[in-house]
Parts: sequence; C-alpha cells; structure tokens
Amino acid sequence: MTDEVGLTRDDASGGAIAIITLNRPDNGNAVNVGLARGLVEAAIAVDQDADVRCVVLTGAGRMFCAGGDIGLMLAAGDGAGGALSELAGILHMATSRLCRMAKPLVCAVNGPAAGAGLGMAIMGDIVIAGASAHFTPGYGGIGLTPDGGATWLLPRLIGLRRTQEMLLTNQRIGAEEAARIGLVTRMVDDGALMEDAMATARTLVASATGAIGAVRAQLLGSFGAGLEAQLEIEARGISAAAAGAEGREGVAAFMEKRRPDFARRR
Repeated sequence: MTDEVGLTRDDASGGAIAIITLNRPDNGNAVNVGLARGLVEAAIAVDQDADVRCVVLTGAGRMFCAGGDIGLMLAAGDGAGGALSELAGILHMATSRLCRMAKPLVCAVNGPAAGAGLGMAIMGDIVIAGASAHFTPGYGGIGLTPDGGATWLLPRLIGLRRTQEMLLTNQRIGAEEAARIGLVTRMVDDGALMEDAMATARTLVASATGAIGAVRAQLLGSFGAGLEAQLEIEARGISAAAAGAEGREGVAAFMEKRRPDFARRR
C-alpha cells in the first residue's frame, strides 16, 4: 500500500468495516500515480478479504479530493496526454473494483470534491456529505473532459439535464443542494460525518451482505438491460439468494420471530 492511501479496520466491528482514506491532505488529496495505485491496492484488498463486509471511503484533512494533480500535468509537458492516460487508467481500475465488489460502499465526503474526486465521492451506495462539502466538475475550467466515472454516474443520479448544466458550465453544487437533488444520500454536520458513516456501515454489516452484493450488480446492469432481461436476472438472483445461507437464515429468523444473524451465516 502506498503512503497516499490509508487502509484500516474498525475494531468495534471486529474488522468487518474497512476504512479507505485518501491521504494527501497537504495537496487536497489530489490524485497522483501513487494515490491512484494505492487506491487500486486498497480496493483489491477489501474486495478479496472475506472478513470485510462493508467499506467506507473518505479523505484526510479538509478536502475529500481536489481532483487530478495539476502539478503532474504541468511537469509532463508535451507528454501530458500519456501521463493522464496512465493516471486515469489506474484510477479507473480502482473505481471499477469498488463499484463491482460484492459488498456495500459508504462514501463519507468530508469536504470539497472536484474533478476525479467528484466521481469517487458519488460512487458509493450510500453517500453522506458533510455540510462543508461541495461538488465541482472542474474539467471545463482547465480545458479537459471528465474521468472517474462522472459521465456514467451523474445522469443516473441527477438526470441528463442537470448533468449537462453541471458539466458544461462547471457548476458547483453545495452539500444541501446535492442532498436535495439526489447527488448524495444526505447531508450532516461536519462534526457528525464519520459517526454517521460508521453507524450506517454497522447497519450494513449486520445486513445480508451477500444479497446486497447481488443488488449492486443488478443495479449496475439495469440501464443496459431490457425489461425481460432484467426480470430474468432478478429471478435468478432471488433464487440463488433463497438457496444460500443468508436466505435460509433470514426466512428462519422471520418464522422464529428473532433477529437474523447474517454475519455468521455465510
């Protein structure tokens, strides 16, 4: 793991919650190659660890992520195109892994998110923004186009029209408006951000995370599937869930009028 990304386990949950922290606070957690590679390594680690049942992504310091490291682009000179191709390619490996892993992702947006940080901030299943957070594409202001999944995520979250205005005019969205339009799940006071994020993660850890993983996959594919294809995916999904340990535990707990223990039924 590179120094630019921290990976810790929450002791109170027995390590079931993993916390990934973007860790370049003096640089606004701007994405350089080290941070991008560290994020890939962290994403693979939490994806592959069967003991991890939920992942929390946040930033160190006052910003969530300022976007790509502009200094890297300037230093590359005429090779900026190749440098950005490498950087975006590495970052996108992490984005894909975190979006496709079979466990929930909570994003705790502790401050401004811009550029590539925008995509990272909004890719969670649950996105909680501190009151000081705001969301800015940033690309248009420096003559670039989006990366980090922004053009895929934004239309699905806030609709095409709002996305067009946001991207084409480089519009900044504050935390309160972001919650109102569905860009994030909710806004909380800055001081309560991690407490709220960890409480949400603990709720998810106690849930049927295998079923949650299947739901994540179904939702990712839903916009590309026709109705009948999606119905077939759902039918196969619920059949597999019912036959699995979590489904059997959930049904048994319902009939016995007790709380299901999904964490032990895997």
